[in-house]
Amino acid sequence: MSPADPAGLGRARAAGFVLPALVLIGVFLVFPALWTIYLGLTDYRLTGLAAADPQVVGLGNYTSALEDERFRNSLWLTVQYVLGSAVVGQAVLGFALAWVLRNRPGPVKRVVEGLVLLAWILPSSVVAFLWIALLDRDAGTLNALLHTPGFAWLLDHPMPSIIVFNVWRGTAFSMMLYGAALENVPPSHLETARLAGASTFQQLRDVVLPRIKGHVLTNLLLISLWTFNDFTSFQITAGGPEGRSEILPVYIYNVALSGGQLGFGAAISFLVLLVNLVFAFVYLRLLRGRREAVSP
Repeated sequence: MSPADPAGLGRARAAGFVLPALVLIGVFLVFPALWTIYLGLTDYRLTGLAAADPQVVGLGNYTSALEDERFRNSLWLTVQYVLGSAVVGQAVLGFALAWVLRNRPGPVKRVVEGLVLLAWILPSSVVAFLWIALLDRDAGTLNALLHTPGFAWLLDHPMPSIIVFNVWRGTAFSMMLYGAALENVPPSHLETARLAGASTFQQLRDVVLPRIKGHVLTNLLLISLWTFNDFTSFQITAGGPEGRSEILPVYIYNVALSGGQLGFGAAISFLVLLVNLVFAFVYLRLLRGRREAVSP
């Protein structure tokens, strides 16, 4: 590269700026991912002979996982968790809050948004302790309010409990995203539809939804991925009782760290990564189809 080559000098400077980011991505993302894939092909354990001299077992961990009843049950519980708390709970409640608050006076809107955001920004250990205190069988606040002493919410209904907890904790993101999206809907269009006799449902279907469809897809992708990989429920139920709330992240923790089967746990982690990639692929296809539909 000659000193008179400005294009080459610009590429060198650009590479210099990008290189630190690439190094960080390689060290903290690419290498751990490759190491996890390698561990998933071995019988590596935390203790015993397999810890000192792990052996390559190929796809044995993956076939064992697919044949494991506990894994299949955990996958089914995770599907319930994602559908109940993300797709139905957070998305619907977040949009409802954004829709109701869009024309509300400043103080009312700020107070409601502040309370919803507070649940999202508080540390997970703090909110988990608060929910344990709320749902406690002997001295729980919920039982005191409902006059149902001794009702064991976390023991008798563990999955509904963590679903409601995740809805309460994660709705803030959907509310903010939909709130920003609704600002792009011209009020004149809604007023025209209202004067034409359209009901609220018809206004949402024919006026609002076509304009915020991209935001809906983005929101569903992000909250589904976050919920699919959420570990906060472990602090409330630890996957119990008897595995009835053992979603995949908790199952991986129990297998890999509590059970010491790092190789098996790494294989399941890779399967979870594949599921996440499927989510992302479906989202990209839907988004591409939408762009092609609106392009001239």
